[in-house]
Amino acid sequence: MAESIASAAVENVTNQAMTYASPYLRYFFCYGEIVQDFKNRRKELKLRKGTVKSRVDEAKRQIEIIYDEVEDWLRRVEKELEETQNLEDEIDRVKCFKWCPKWGWQYCLSKKLAEKTPIISDLLQTSNFAQVGRRGSLKGIEFITSTDFRDFESSKSAFNQIMEAINAVNMIGLHGMPGVGKTTLAKEVGKHAREQKLFDKVVMFTMSQNPNIRTIQDKVAEMFGLNFRTNTEEGRAEELWSRLKVEKHILIIIDDLWDEFKLESIGIPFGDEHKGCKILLTTRQQQVCSKMRCQEEIQLGILSKDEAWILFKDQAGLDDCSILNEVAKEVAGECKGLPLAIVTVAKALEDRSLDEWRDANQRFKDSTLLYDEEVLGGVLQPLKLSYDYLKKDNNQMTVNHIQMCFLLCSLFPEDDEICTELLIMCGIGVGLFPNVYSIEDKRKKIVEALKKLQKSGLLLEADCAYMMRMHDVVRDFAHWLTSTGENRFMVKDKLKEWPDMVESFECYTAIALWNCSNNIKNFPDKVEFSKLKTLFLQGEQKADSLVVSSTFFEEMKALQVLYLRNVSFSLKGFNSLSNLKTLWCEYCKLENFSSSLTNMRSLEILALISTGIDEISEELVKLSTLKYLRLSGVEATMKIPPKLVSR
Repeated sequence: MAESIASAAVENVTNQAMTYASPYLRYFFCYGEIVQDFKNRRKELKLRKGTVKSRVDEAKRQIEIIYDEVEDWLRRVEKELEETQNLEDEIDRVKCFKWCPKWGWQYCLSKKLAEKTPIISDLLQTSNFAQVGRRGSLKGIEFITSTDFRDFESSKSAFNQIMEAINAVNMIGLHGMPGVGKTTLAKEVGKHAREQKLFDKVVMFTMSQNPNIRTIQDKVAEMFGLNFRTNTEEGRAEELWSRLKVEKHILIIIDDLWDEFKLESIGIPFGDEHKGCKILLTTRQQQVCSKMRCQEEIQLGILSKDEAWILFKDQAGLDDCSILNEVAKEVAGECKGLPLAIVTVAKALEDRSLDEWRDANQRFKDSTLLYDEEVLGGVLQPLKLSYDYLKKDNNQMTVNHIQMCFLLCSLFPEDDEICTELLIMCGIGVGLFPNVYSIEDKRKKIVEALKKLQKSGLLLEADCAYMMRMHDVVRDFAHWLTSTGENRFMVKDKLKEWPDMVESFECYTAIALWNCSNNIKNFPDKVEFSKLKTLFLQGEQKADSLVVSSTFFEEMKALQVLYLRNVSFSLKGFNSLSNLKTLWCEYCKLENFSSSLTNMRSLEILALISTGIDEISEELVKLSTLKYLRLSGVEATMKIPPKLVSR
């Protein structure tokens, strides 16, 4: 018994000695234990790595952002497993060399394993991650996908202006006619700002004509990783407001804004509330920029002829050697630099035969292609929206008059610069703004209407202040509007023969016949246009005047506006035109002028410009409704009747 007690005591002392003695002794006497502990720990680490890696892969599939500490842990584990693989191999080699002394090898290996095992243990202890990642805020699909942005001169200039303005002001307005590429440019700005890390976050959303506030709030909240805790629009706006103020630098792009809008109703802080929040808005109407108090307003114009052809050729899939190029250039030219029209037409004609291209070109020239909603619905729809939106903030009567101003512009020739004064007098003649009495007040009303049309993108400014232009695509859209319905218009240019009378002219309320040949075939002596209120008739320029029979106008009893240019005619037939309010003659020859004014008791506007007349008689004084008289370059003995001007 004494021996057993002594043996136990020796063993206990030995163990304590091993524990408290230098660890070098343990490397000699506990080799097997050290190896087993190392192998167990390493195996456990490999299994734990697989588990964490699986969780990380699943999190990435759910587009979560992996935490940095998780990524760092995996890198450290990978490094340790690679380094300790050599130790595993060395353990196996020691086992193989049984015939040679291995005390030295075991000692060295024990030391290496004993040093690595605590590192592995620490990695195991720090591997219990509650979550490996978090749901990140969205970046915006608008800036991830291609924006189809083309580095053309017009868009490049606008882009540079926007980028300069972003550094200087908080609110920037980009305006331009429908289909000119405002949305595409705005996306490019957002993409550039994000890639260059100019802002912490770039967000873009569309307002449209009837904005859905909740949908917009959801879109913005997703971009900032915000989960709403309230349900009302006001509560969500407050939450969003607070979340956005946390970000130092934000760019918010508001696309397709139709009218003034309070951004705080969405939850967007700006101005003094958040100086780091920059806003870029796009709109079709310049006045929206003014209403939103944009500190910088930038207009996006149409493409040049060369730029338009490059875009058209690319969209239509044409190369420089294509046999379609000759006719394709003509078709591209008909789109007049409007990117939306170019892209839509080019894609519609892609892979078509030469005959089909020629047919499309002819239809375009006849102004019928744009009437096909199925082919060019992308152009018609935005223009229709702009046209209909004229109703906003106006009573129905005012709307009709603004729309009529727009339709009157479509009566003028393609690519023509329209004289504002002539348009005003025609507008007065058709009865615009009847509740306004004086010519001056009517002029102001019509000028306001024209400015509204310009700001709506439906009219364009011309080089001269007293002129304006209508984009050809917009003009064709107006013709589409007047092809049916109450206001039926006919517009013909370079007329060589009188239009086919198979379709009765009875339905037309406005007709414009431009550049009529002096030798026009079948020009009638009399026509019955019972509903016709507006007639524009022009003979060929740089030629003798178009001769019109004195009876030609007799049956146009509803006629209110008559514009004549390069026409020779007699006023005898005018006795029946009791509703005529505007008579505007340029470079004409008039017979029986004075004697034919007797029954024109509704005439308010009379303009004779470079026009030959027989005389100015007392009959003018009897025109009690006359409010506007313009005599310029009249070829007559200018003997002005007494009291004419004073009356």
